Amino acid sequence: MFRRKLSDWSDLDTSSLVDLEKDASELLGESPGWASNGRAAAPDYYGAEEDEDDDEDPIYIPDSELYGPNENFFKDSKTKIDFVLVWEEKLHSSKKNYQKGSVRGQEQDSREQQRKSKVLGEKDRYRRRFHRNLLKAGLLCEKEQMLSERKALHYLKLSAPWEVLVYYAEELSMRAPLQALPNPDTNSSDRFLQNFYIPNPMYHHVPNKPLDYYTCAFRKSKLQRFLGNECQTTFFSNTQRSRIVYEILSCTAYGKRKHAEIGIERMLKDGIYTSAFPLHEGPYEMPEYNVPSGSLNPRQILFQYWARWSQWYKYQPLDHIREYFGEKVAIYFAWLGFYTTWLLPAAIVGSVVFISGLLTMKSNTVAQEVCESGNTYLMCPLCDTCSNWHISEICPMAKVGYLFDHPGTVFFSVFMSFWAVTFLEYWKRKNATLAHHWDCMDFQEEEERPRPEFAAMAPQMEQNPVTGVKEPYFPKRDRLSRILTGSMVIVIMLCVVMIFLVSVIMYRGIVSMMMYHTGNSILMTQAGNIANISSTMVNLVLILLMSQVYTSLAEKLTRWEMHRTQSLHEDAFTFKVFIFQFVNFYSSPFYVAFFKGRFVGYPGQYGKLLGMRNEDCGPGGCLIELAQQLFIIMVGKQIVSNIQEFIIPKLKSWRQKRQLAKVRGTQLCEEPKRWEEDYELIECEGLFEEYLEMVLQFGFITIFVAAFPLAPLFALLNNWVEIRLDAQKFVCEYRRPVAERAQHIGVWFLLLEALAQVSVIVNAFLIAFTSDFLPRLLYQYEYNSNLDGYLNFTLSYSPHSYVSGNHTMCRYKAFRDENGSYTLFYWKLLAIRLGFIIAFEVRTAHDFLLTCTMSYSSGMTVTGATNPHIDGMQISFSYERVDTKSDKLDL
Repeated sequence: MFRRKLSDWSDLDTSSLVDLEKDASELLGESPGWASNGRAAAPDYYGAEEDEDDDEDPIYIPDSELYGPNENFFKDSKTKIDFVLVWEEKLHSSKKNYQKGSVRGQEQDSREQQRKSKVLGEKDRYRRRFHRNLLKAGLLCEKEQMLSERKALHYLKLSAPWEVLVYYAEELSMRAPLQALPNPDTNSSDRFLQNFYIPNPMYHHVPNKPLDYYTCAFRKSKLQRFLGNECQTTFFSNTQRSRIVYEILSCTAYGKRKHAEIGIERMLKDGIYTSAFPLHEGPYEMPEYNVPSGSLNPRQILFQYWARWSQWYKYQPLDHIREYFGEKVAIYFAWLGFYTTWLLPAAIVGSVVFISGLLTMKSNTVAQEVCESGNTYLMCPLCDTCSNWHISEICPMAKVGYLFDHPGTVFFSVFMSFWAVTFLEYWKRKNATLAHHWDCMDFQEEEERPRPEFAAMAPQMEQNPVTGVKEPYFPKRDRLSRILTGSMVIVIMLCVVMIFLVSVIMYRGIVSMMMYHTGNSILMTQAGNIANISSTMVNLVLILLMSQVYTSLAEKLTRWEMHRTQSLHEDAFTFKVFIFQFVNFYSSPFYVAFFKGRFVGYPGQYGKLLGMRNEDCGPGGCLIELAQQLFIIMVGKQIVSNIQEFIIPKLKSWRQKRQLAKVRGTQLCEEPKRWEEDYELIECEGLFEEYLEMVLQFGFITIFVAAFPLAPLFALLNNWVEIRLDAQKFVCEYRRPVAERAQHIGVWFLLLEALAQVSVIVNAFLIAFTSDFLPRLLYQYEYNSNLDGYLNFTLSYSPHSYVSGNHTMCRYKAFRDENGSYTLFYWKLLAIRLGFIIAFEVRTAHDFLLTCTMSYSSGMTVTGATNPHIDGMQISFSYERVDTKSDKLDL
């Protein structure tokens, strides 16, 4: 056995190591890999470029020993477990059940068995090479296994010793504390309520709040200046330790580097390992006996004060979330909480607008004329094989249509445009405050390293003009050609979405004709609504199916494009998926809002698509159809997502526990270890789907809000549930994710800004061309202020050529004369519509500039105590403001 105490490495120098791919044996000697099982690595193998057939695993199972009081340690009760690798092996039974007299079946089974044995043997060789390389990189390893009749379950526990932690902490530019600061529980809403002496029901005291620190990038040469340097076991937090070990796992080869056979992520995808995760810090369930709140572990605190449903109205403990899960997860929950808070005024105003429309419904003159018209207005057939109908038949739809098309919706559109840009400006302030508070202001620019897969696959090395160090380099020209190829794939997929949209339109027309031909008066009257609702449900199913297909395709394309850092990789992937999802989710509402009913023509000259007459808006107008589409797609997507997030993790966890129970067999009476309990949880799926869901929701509540004023209310209700659902998943149901650093929400903010700008344009055109607000306004100005006779004014007579063709004289909705030509009123109305769009855009631009000015002015004032940011042992005193100017002092 080779054993080496951690204290034996204290005198070693790490200055010779300049990159993460360097063999750690130069730092730690010939036998750096130590475990309580006592096996060390061969000193001549790290790159895995040669082929070894040594069947002996460099790590073997230790003798049975009792565990210490804390199971997050090796069996010596001293060495912390920073990461766990898990793999499963099926054990082959000696009994073979072949069909008697079937020689061909025996041969096929034999070939299949040989193929499986070859695959399993190759995976086993990869694991042994990986284990050797981990030992040579300096990690400490301890292995355990559980055996059953059919399966073996292996756990490899990893720990990083002090010298490895010090080296990688300096390489990764981790922040280390210099001096502790108070971290009071205050925020803007709490201070606002305190000024008016109003009790704050949202506040609650969360125990063990992390301290704030003066920090700087870690340097070994300045170790004595950092807080806690006298205790090596607690100097680095558990999240920092797991990040360091994950960095080693990501950069360690298990095969040939030129084939990108490197890193734990690819090994997980290839099935070499089943799972890899850091351990949770104990159970989340509260103990059966009473204990002081300060004695709870971090996971129990998060569950008790954050993840429970009873905490839905309380502030989120962001500092606790950041300490346990890292900045990336904490910034997501900060953004989600901030967004949900800002939805409250939007939901209140939208509900007031909707209720005002409900209360003034009886005063709608146009709807009264429709209901009282009787048989006065004989309308033209809605399809080539349909009969004439009377406009009084759509009385209920005319009344309901007023709820989504009255003067209040215009005000709400302006309000939401102002709300969107204001929300984004104030989030920038909040984000800057959090990034400054958590010391990650310059993370992407200064600290992020190349992706391990990029480093392995890059064809050449180039000198960095800033640092002077040679780094992996992929030619921009080659990447550009790959990006263009990926763009063509995106275009093809968008064409597929358009094909599905046309299919839904044809489906709607076929269903409408079938309803008309039934002869049932109710079905004939409601044919348009039935067709619209059913087609929207079909469209929702197609949207969800296409989303799953394209997401997997976009992931492969992004990996092929070879982006240098993980942030660039995620941004490219996000942009691809969002472009597709934007068209996928919004193409149908855009069609209803701006294209449906625009190319119908007039009696005798109807426009046709594939032999079918182009769709016209329903009896209640296009806005009520648009509201139906938005309600079904938006609310339906939210219901499906919440059901998936609530049920699917529980089903996966139940299946995982059931499978592990079969492996444990007779050991069920024993208390499971921490790593066994964490392996029963499901793998963390990341934040991409969470962000995508919220950004698409933001588009629904801003782009088409003129047609659906209740959209912010449904979004608010969904987000109250979403915060606690996500919190429960991370605390109770997910394996603990690797803590990642981030300084903002990434490319999602740019997408939010783009949606906010698009919403201004879309709402302007929606009010101008889809709503009846401007036609009514012009009629009131030129003809009658009470809108008397407006219904008759909007209905044109069928042309003489249509009547002479053995058709009955009928009316249709348009501003045309008896020859089918547009009237003077139509051209006046068109000019007013264009003028309204210009005025709407200018007004919103003025509001945007005013918001930016207010945000900048308030950002220039000091809002609290200083929180210095220290670089290279210098202190930068920065006030909590947007411009973040600083003065430097030598330490």
